[in-house]
Amino acid sequence: MTDRDRATPAIPDDDPGRTLTVANPDDPATTYISLAGGTYAMLITGKQTNGQYCLIDMRIPDGGGPPPHRHDFEEMFTILEGEIEFTFRGEKHLVRAGSTVNIPANAPHNFRNTSGAPARMLCVCTPAGQDEYFLRVGDEVAGKDAAPPQLTDNEMAERRQRAADLAPEYRTEML
Repeated sequence: MTDRDRATPAIPDDDPGRTLTVANPDDPATTYISLAGGTYAMLITGKQTNGQYCLIDMRIPDGGGPPPHRHDFEEMFTILEGEIEFTFRGEKHLVRAGSTVNIPANAPHNFRNTSGAPARMLCVCTPAGQDEYFLRVGDEVAGKDAAPPQLTDNEMAERRQRAADLAPEYRTEML
């Protein structure tokens, strides 16, 4: 037996209770959420990955994006269409289609579409949980092209308050 054999734990048996997941944003069963000015498709949820990660397809209109925040989990974005301005620890970075950004856990950040055109990106969070948070603070809409709900000032204030109140439960801090 080598040192490597002693240091490497055995790979667990396959769990036949877990199934293959095929994510397609055009699947009618996909849940869409209107949030932070965008439409987010919950492609793969923590329930499907045993809490390991979630995958969210984000459609961000010009001007859309969340307020500054931080959380204690990793977040990665791959820009599929357009460009997004990421602010990371106070420094702005313009990221175009084809690029991927990784946000380390606990780092202050936010993103905004300042391009004048729609943008689209995939977001992976590990471990999962951001998907549940978005479902609790956003508004479900009929599909990727559905108009966001027309909220009154009071309803918008209520959504912001709900997001702030639930943030600690989902290991997030609004800045």
